[in-house]
Amino acid sequence: MLSNEQIIGQALDRIEAGYVFPVKVADIDAAIRRRLAAGEYDDLDGPALCETVTAHLQQVCPDKHLRLLWSDQPQSLDPADEDGGRAAFLALLRAENQGIRRVEHLDGNVGLIDVRRIAYADEGAAAIGAAMQLVALSSALILDLRACSGGTPEGAAMWCSYFFRDDQVHLNDFYERSTGATRQFWTTAHLPGPRYADRPVYVLTSAMTFSGGEDVAYTLQAHGRAVVVGETTRGGAHPTARHPVTEHILVTVPTARTINSVTGTNWEGVGVVPDVPVSADQALDTALKAILGA
Repeated sequence: MLSNEQIIGQALDRIEAGYVFPVKVADIDAAIRRRLAAGEYDDLDGPALCETVTAHLQQVCPDKHLRLLWSDQPQSLDPADEDGGRAAFLALLRAENQGIRRVEHLDGNVGLIDVRRIAYADEGAAAIGAAMQLVALSSALILDLRACSGGTPEGAAMWCSYFFRDDQVHLNDFYERSTGATRQFWTTAHLPGPRYADRPVYVLTSAMTFSGGEDVAYTLQAHGRAVVVGETTRGGAHPTARHPVTEHILVTVPTARTINSVTGTNWEGVGVVPDVPVSADQALDTALKAILGA
């Protein structure tokens, strides 16, 4: 059984090896080891250790994806299987209609799509296209991301592509530390549903909107293609690897970052700030009033 010192040491080693901002690693390491030497973690059990170390990590580096996580269920100590992780997420998406909870036609010829997860672009294309087909004749669209907990950058780019005329819009870049490569994301040339490029779009957000959901909201807002209504989002922009330290403790290490082509930055640590700030439960009514002129 590993001591708390050994757990923290292994977690810091993972952060040093993979964190997307290497220049921040020395400060992170020094701050946590200083607290370790002072005995601040000595008497903490697993869940409390994870919570406390996470808070201290984020004091030094306000990255919402940089965490120690406790799992009540024992986890495998084998290295993460990327194919297995994709398969598990695909199964979840299939069980949840590729993240699309509902599509509605509201009074005033307003379309609404409630999205809870951002699917893979290949697997989710048909469902996303079907949703966009159902709102194709609406006068305005509300994209409800208030309960969207994340997803894939490819899927976020596909969702965004529907709101531009063609494939000539550079949405963002994706830098990965392990390879040093930067991948560009542009609007998609061929979509399985009709584009929605010439009518108003409102995006609803909450303090729970995260990761891939934030990607869609931030990108559409930055390109002037949507009005964001609701609450400032959680602020997680960095794709993350999970590494087991013990059977119950994982360290999550952001290994890549999104760079928006308009702002040159992203929403990490600050969230997507709405154009119209209101509480999440008032966001839909506020958007409808703006659309209908009430």
